[in-house]
Amino acid sequence: MESLLTHKATRLNLLDFKSIPIRTFWITSIAFFTCFFAWFGIVPFMPDVVKDLGLTPSQKWNATVLAVAGTVFARLLIGKLCDKYGPRLCYTWLLILGSIPVIASGLVQTPMQFYICRLLTGFIGASFVITQVHTSLMFASNVVGTANATSAGWGNLGGGANRLGMPIIAAIVIGLGVAEADAWRYAMVIAGVVCFSMGLVYYFFTKDTPEGNFKELEEKGEKVPTTKKDKVGFSTAIKDYRVWLLFFVYAASFGIELTVYGTMDDYLQNTFQLERLTAGNIVLSFALMNIFARTLGGYFGDKFGKLRGLKGRVWFLAAILIVEGLMLSLFSLATGIFVGFALLIAFSLSVQMAEGATFSVVPFVNRKAIGSISGIVGAGGNFGAFLAALFLSSKSAVAEKAALIASESLSAEAAAAAQSAAAASAVSAGYLIIGGMIVVSGVIALAIRFSTADEKVAEVELSKLQPELVRADN
Repeated sequence: MESLLTHKATRLNLLDFKSIPIRTFWITSIAFFTCFFAWFGIVPFMPDVVKDLGLTPSQKWNATVLAVAGTVFARLLIGKLCDKYGPRLCYTWLLILGSIPVIASGLVQTPMQFYICRLLTGFIGASFVITQVHTSLMFASNVVGTANATSAGWGNLGGGANRLGMPIIAAIVIGLGVAEADAWRYAMVIAGVVCFSMGLVYYFFTKDTPEGNFKELEEKGEKVPTTKKDKVGFSTAIKDYRVWLLFFVYAASFGIELTVYGTMDDYLQNTFQLERLTAGNIVLSFALMNIFARTLGGYFGDKFGKLRGLKGRVWFLAAILIVEGLMLSLFSLATGIFVGFALLIAFSLSVQMAEGATFSVVPFVNRKAIGSISGIVGAGGNFGAFLAALFLSSKSAVAEKAALIASESLSAEAAAAAQSAAAASAVSAGYLIIGGMIVVSGVIALAIRFSTADEKVAEVELSKLQPELVRADN
């Protein structure tokens, strides 16, 4: 069912492939999945990369930080471009150009070349912003939070699916006669080719809005959804304090999810003495919760919005952030694997719900600058991951150095064990501090306010949709 007012979909009817909003929903979700799959595609192969390129532990950390840092700037820029040129062209070019460093990652020969590729590959993380902009343009206010959260959650699955998918690709190329030592390189090239192909699909099978592409609407003399273009929309967005509060809120949710996801393998092995395969499967289950957890955040954001207006969306966002922070703090204190696993699942659920809840608020801050605002808030996620990675890296480095000095008289095996234990302890302390900061961010989120006029606009829009929603229910 589509809105009679703007042709936006008022239902997330996933099987209605004839509907432009639903077709766009599927394509943008798959494109986002592809980007995340390629962005983190190197992770399962890092032991091979370290051995092949001779990376030191610090160089490995540097590559991780660079992959996140590149996304911060890309997300800030891409939202502004979406407002001007539309999400269709922006996603097309992001996928095509982003495929280049992904392919090049499989061809690198030196640490510096690897650094450059990781930095540039991080740009495809901006796909999240385009996904949110495009979904916001396709769905009505009663369901936009759910649609945004679902498309983002399913796209994020790419960051976990590569743990299974990339090794399978590597196994296939080995079966075709490629040397095992070079399999990771071929897998990255294949991931890049998939990104390029997805760019072509996006160009030919999506539209900017249910009514048509931005350029077509302008040629007909019709208004495009972003009535105040580029410069005005972005300048308005950066002056709105709510945008920056949401920037930090998203840093405390998605940013921390990225950080925990990237550090959890080693932490589980060093803290609970798990095998690498077991730890990897637990981290994979963490990522797979994106199938439904983000959707729940958007769904409850929409529900609280219906019951209590825009302030209801903010209240739910603040509450779920506080829960997220508490779960991470408690997890950092866990010493048993069963309790730790339960708390990790609770953290995973709450952090992904917080991400969905954040983007159930974003579309209502300023409808004339959805792209710019989505870009700024989306950049907050990677900014948070960047800071958290630097924080944990510094704590781990100090702890490992101290352990190395203390274990000079020990055997090589005992010294390595001592360093691993010190690193795990440092990360645990870091998680505890980060958890406390997330709780503070939840309290600060309550400062996000909407004017009476904003509340009225949302209320009027929902009331106009009610007759159509009743017909759809019947």
